[in-house]
Amino acid sequence: MAKFVIDITPLKKYPDFRNLWTAGLISYLGSMITYVALPFQLKEITHSYLAVGVLGVIEIVPLIIFGLYGGVLADAVDRKKMIWATEAGALLIVLGLLVNSVLPDPKTFIIYVSAALFAVVDGLQRPSMGAILPRLVNHEDLPAASNLLTLRWQFGFIIGPTLGGIIFSTFSISVGYIFDIATYLVSLIFLAKIRRVLPSSDAEKPSLAALFEGVRYAFSRQDLMATYVIDLAAMFFAMPNALFPFWADLLHAPWALGLFYAAGIAGAIAVTLTSGWTKSYRFHGKAVILAALGWGVAIALSGLTHSLLLVLICLAVAGASDQVSALFRNTIWNQTIPDELRGRLAGIELLSYSVGPLAGQLRAASVAAATSLSFSVTSGGLICVLVVAILAIFLPKFRKYDVETNEFAVREREIRKNREKE
Repeated sequence: MAKFVIDITPLKKYPDFRNLWTAGLISYLGSMITYVALPFQLKEITHSYLAVGVLGVIEIVPLIIFGLYGGVLADAVDRKKMIWATEAGALLIVLGLLVNSVLPDPKTFIIYVSAALFAVVDGLQRPSMGAILPRLVNHEDLPAASNLLTLRWQFGFIIGPTLGGIIFSTFSISVGYIFDIATYLVSLIFLAKIRRVLPSSDAEKPSLAALFEGVRYAFSRQDLMATYVIDLAAMFFAMPNALFPFWADLLHAPWALGLFYAAGIAGAIAVTLTSGWTKSYRFHGKAVILAALGWGVAIALSGLTHSLLLVLICLAVAGASDQVSALFRNTIWNQTIPDELRGRLAGIELLSYSVGPLAGQLRAASVAAATSLSFSVTSGGLICVLVVAILAIFLPKFRKYDVETNEFAVREREIRKNREKE
């Protein structure tokens, strides 16, 4: 049983990683309350599927632009400072949402603008957040550290929406925004304690040429491109989150809105807490493919039932499958990409796991508006299975990926071992 228990060694061994982990644990809890507040507030104001689905569309362009630019910056500036500055920027955005929420007639355009600004700071922050990890922990501890960061995110995602639902129904959306602001303030204190993480001596200055160098590197490796396109396909065709406020109403359970958001994360947490086995499993590509197929099947089944319990169980299974995919994708990224390119590739990674869900929200909302909610969910899951299966056929190097023999994994393992000895 011990081999299945999550490894918490990085929290004990690395103070900077511990501060990073704690900061995110606190701020993400509040962020998830705001994450639920935006679609909930739009639903209350407009009562429209598309009005909620448009949130995802608005975020796509700034996320693409600033995600790629954030990746370039992550390779050229102090990654710790970039994370702190963007965290402070997010706090200011929530302040704006708080002011809007107390107006007699809250403005929808402010909600949309805030969503776009969140995409900007998210795009700037996440590449540095992803690229900083190999500089805070040793190579052999990267899988465990990645799993712990995932657990932190999951805690916020499952507790935040549930807490948000309670706050909205008991108090108001404004109180939820105030809670989020308080968590950002505490997070900034912990982030300030992290040592500086200066760019690599081989890093290039921010430029379009540096950006294209990262893109060329990504396209030169089938195993990397496969992690992007498979996740994009799975999320675009089978991401049902935009439908959750309406789904809860359809099942005559508006009180369960938070549970819809929390169910998938509950399944993901179960995988993370038993992720010890991932350290010894070598075939990461196969794991990602099977997990993406499992995600699609679970989502398709969730649209076929009108039982709240069965829907939540299916969403939990989907979340567990997605987490298996995420764990192995993160391990591939962290263990095979050179440090001088890590930020730029983290920017591309951000697009792969963010643009799919955002575009998928519009797909789900549009199909639901044209047909029905159940058809939107089930058809999306089935298309996901078909597309992932086809992609797997045409990606043989990814199917056969073995961390013990992959040339990039072997090379980075040797480079980092030599660096740690210095």
